[in-house]
Amino acid sequence: MAAAAESIEDALGYEFRDRELLRRALRHSSRVHEQTPAAPLQRDNEALEFLGDAVLGFLLSEFLILRFPDESEGWLSKRKAHYASAAHLHGVALSLDIGTHLSLGRGEEMSGGRSKKTLLVDALEALIAGVYIDGGVEPARKLVVDHVIGESANGVSPDPPVTAADKKSALQELAQRRGLPQPRYIIVNERGPEHAKVFDVEARVGLDVVGRGEGNSKKVASQRAASAALERLSAQADGE
Repeated sequence: MAAAAESIEDALGYEFRDRELLRRALRHSSRVHEQTPAAPLQRDNEALEFLGDAVLGFLLSEFLILRFPDESEGWLSKRKAHYASAAHLHGVALSLDIGTHLSLGRGEEMSGGRSKKTLLVDALEALIAGVYIDGGVEPARKLVVDHVIGESANGVSPDPPVTAADKKSALQELAQRRGLPQPRYIIVNERGPEHAKVFDVEARVGLDVVGRGEGNSKKVASQRAASAALERLSAQADGE
């Protein structure tokens, strides 16, 4: 573990005093379940992941409210949700190469556990908790600012682009601001065999069709319809 510990510690920018805490943060429950009765008791990272989720939420909220004191609660909540999202944390875990250091059971190892998003995100949150327990709030804060927030801590506004998953929320907010009816999503067509369906969805505001999208699921098609609606309504506003 020594070389592996040094590698993950270099990536995190923190050296653990309690080595077992580091090992536990990287130990999946599948590994613990394979222990023999005579082996020394080991604990998995689930409780640490629970604490790490709370510590991460607090530190993100703290950073955002101090860095952007004049922004609204809704604005702050969106930025926090972005940084705390599984998609973003998965990218952070990959950049830290956490998968290489996971301690997994044989079954989880054979099923590709080292690249599973859930396992990587849970381990990252467990490591945040481990750093917090081992060294206190300051090194945990540094880890979150350096790796989870990253460049945004250096004066760049943490204003991530609206992702496909956010398009429907953005359209709903735009409709509210303009006093329009809330958007509705109508499936107007579906085609193709059962295993490869393509859905056509219209985004409607009142009686008006404001956007249309297609995709291999209703969710994807609705997101694309919302995206098209946002572009159309924004263009209308620019032309006024």
